[in-house]
Amino acid sequence: MIFVGGLPFSTNNSSWSSSSSQGSDILVALLEHPVLVSASHSFKSMEETKVSVSSETPSPSKYVYVFQREYATVDPALVDYVGTDEATTCVGLVIRNRRNRMTSIAHMDNPEIVDIGLCQMLSLVVDHDLDAELDVYLIGGFDDASPNHANVTTISECYSDMDGYSLPLCRKLVDTLQRRQEKFHVQTLHVLGHNTKRDSQGNAYPIFHGFLVETCTGSLSPASFDGTSRCPDEIVRRIRVTSSYEDTSWNGKLLETYDTQTDRFVIAPCRWTVRKLHIVMSLQQLSDEEILRRCSTSPSAEGPDFVENLRRQWNYLIKRPDWRETFPWKQPRVFQRAADGGWRRC
Repeated sequence: MIFVGGLPFSTNNSSWSSSSSQGSDILVALLEHPVLVSASHSFKSMEETKVSVSSETPSPSKYVYVFQREYATVDPALVDYVGTDEATTCVGLVIRNRRNRMTSIAHMDNPEIVDIGLCQMLSLVVDHDLDAELDVYLIGGFDDASPNHANVTTISECYSDMDGYSLPLCRKLVDTLQRRQEKFHVQTLHVLGHNTKRDSQGNAYPIFHGFLVETCTGSLSPASFDGTSRCPDEIVRRIRVTSSYEDTSWNGKLLETYDTQTDRFVIAPCRWTVRKLHIVMSLQQLSDEEILRRCSTSPSAEGPDFVENLRRQWNYLIKRPDWRETFPWKQPRVFQRAADGGWRRC
């Protein structure tokens, strides 16, 4: 159940004809709620944090970073910060237990992973305490299918008839939170119109692509990460996101990468098929513009390194066509915390 400003949230709408219509009612009402509008304005006014491990002080902080479709639940006794970025039509979700400060974040990319994904996130955060008070933050997504809505007067008008990728995901997220029995105190809902900026031609772009959570205090700030902080095992984890769609064992699930109890990354084996390699070799021949058009849900809104990151993945696959070279004996790739706060391969 959703709470806003300490009070149970209700749309005052008795129609429960479908999950989709109910989700739309909840989403519109939340986006217009004065408490959450104010919180979104406050978040928007923050300066974006640039995370670079190489610029750390002599006493380095301990970070956990999650890629698209991954999640991680962290213990503040072991981890200082947790975050994600590179989101355009995706949504970052944070759930934090007020009592034990356990914090789980996910980079949601599809409505189909919301139900099981929330169960995965809550398994360690709630720890069988159904009365736990949970703070929730949603950041990401934008008006990716509303280029002609610049002159609408209300949020409900803007979201009355949209398709795109961001809206269905946001709708599913808030509908699922409302239907569950846990107490979800929504603190920030910086999504869709609240996270949209437009150029002089009216084209829409996300304001922020990521965020950082300080685990001890629960404070949240917009953030971007560089190559030194999107680790460990960046390329393999990126490849695993796309490979997981061919593995039925991951259907409806978020990808597990981080072990909460041991503060280690455990990258489970994934296979890439001959079919995938043929597709990769074909894509590698395309121009940057064509790659954006074919491989992105929001070609005009991607970061400057989007195509470069794809090409690095494809080069890795072409050089290592046999997945067993990356995962010898079908064993996971394990990384443990180094003395400098970074990661080293076990």
